[in-house]
Amino acid sequence: QVPFVESGGDLVQPGGSLRLSCVASDRNYFMAWFRQPPGKERERVASSNWAGDSTWYAESVKGRFTISRDNAKNTVYLQMDSLKPEDTAVYYCNKFPPPFDAWGQGTQVTVSS
Repeated sequence: QVPFVESGGDLVQPGGSLRLSCVASDRNYFMAWFRQPPGKERERVASSNWAGDSTWYAESVKGRFTISRDNAKNTVYLQMDSLKPEDTAVYYCNKFPPPFDAWGQGTQVTVSS
């Protein structure tokens, strides 16, 4: 069983918004969203504890991205607003901190006019 299934990626114009979803096969106390831009390393962009009252954001997305979760559905969301071309990447979710579970296929976000 795939631990995580990400969805919601799309092609969007700069300044636009997207909402990503991640369905987990099991409960995870701490969850995070990561992204991997073309030709670059995977990086963490946001994370949240179980209650959603302790969150962390990378400086590059702070004020634009919001992580939230529906624990009854084992689902974590990433609301992305004011998107920029540099947000273009494949987005993944996983538990955090490491060790990570197996990575899902991710969802492609492309920000371009």
